[in-house]
Amino acid sequence: MTDMQTLTALIKSFCEARDWDQFHPPKDLAIGMSTEANELLELFRFKSDAEVQEKMKTAEFRQKVSEELADVFFFVLRFAQMNSIDLAEALQNKMQKNAEKYPVEKAKGSNRKYNE
Repeated sequence: MTDMQTLTALIKSFCEARDWDQFHPPKDLAIGMSTEANELLELFRFKSDAEVQEKMKTAEFRQKVSEELADVFFFVLRFAQMNSIDLAEALQNKMQKNAEKYPVEKAKGSNRKYNE
């Protein structure tokens, strides 16, 4: 198992070796996240749930999905690294807020938003 610090260091080293810090202000990293997330979404475009389930069983499709997820993850990690955001802490804090918004007794088995 690889931890966040190791992954962040890997990305930092990769980008610094290429002198890419200059190209990674928050705006451009946020754009990169969105762009890569849309490339992931494109893999599912115009496919039914059943078609997606079948495609997910193939190594080729799973590889494409994995690569797009990795691209999204790269930008998320890079954004956090460049802006000194502790993702583990941020996620823990957000999950606590989510637990308050979506208590089990109200949210279990429901896809409704907390204010509906």
